[in-house]
Amino acid sequence: MKAVILAGGFGTRLAEETVLKPKPMVEVGGLPIMCHIMHIYAKQGVNEFLIAAGYKAEMIKDYFLNFYARTSDVSIDLSNGDISVHDGQHLPWKVHVIDTGLHTQTGGRLKRLKKWLDDDEPFHFTYGDGVADIDIRKLTAFHKAHGKPATVTTVHAPARFGRISYEDSGVCHFHEKPEGSDGWINGGYFVLNKEVLETIDDDTTIWERKPIETLSAENKLIGYQHDGFWSCMDTIREKTMLEELWNSGQAPWKIWE
Repeated sequence: MKAVILAGGFGTRLAEETVLKPKPMVEVGGLPIMCHIMHIYAKQGVNEFLIAAGYKAEMIKDYFLNFYARTSDVSIDLSNGDISVHDGQHLPWKVHVIDTGLHTQTGGRLKRLKKWLDDDEPFHFTYGDGVADIDIRKLTAFHKAHGKPATVTTVHAPARFGRISYEDSGVCHFHEKPEGSDGWINGGYFVLNKEVLETIDDDTTIWERKPIETLSAENKLIGYQHDGFWSCMDTIREKTMLEELWNSGQAPWKIWE
């Protein structure tokens, strides 16, 4: 399966960092937060990534084009331009960085990846700033078992996030950031069938509005409840918290070596 990662927004609430780089490239423990997410997937068998870039897309491209130069010792023979990489971290990943436009909304970014997605296989879809100790294999099995075209991972989080309410096993209502809400919220880590792209109109479509609301109203969106650790990195306060967990050696989402 492939994993789509949204990495194109401006990250305005993290402006102290994102004035210089896209939010998914902001580092925790010396590693871009997006790479933390990729490690979570890769450790559990998902090794092909579609990065939906936009704001400062060239920085994401540069990072992966020069990945081994950044993470390994190198030798450069200036007489002929030969480059050798020594003792580096060799990752069995395939990474596609696709520029989905500077002002494209979240749904529009996903729709622009249509030709990159397989017709007969579901795919993972998440945001480039959220980490969790989620069991990707169980999430995938859950999606395939219920037979609906969309699964959203729901998590517990503060009231400033949109609330999801349940009826039996399906998501029946998706509330975009209501006042005083609590309970389950959208934690990203979706599993989707390609047919859901038909709910997206164009570049102006926000995934969390019409597409999700349509899918939930038609009983095509099922919630996977994750009771473990989850956090986004939306503010400096959240970045500091993640850094402290990482530096303490107790980062719950670090499931890789």
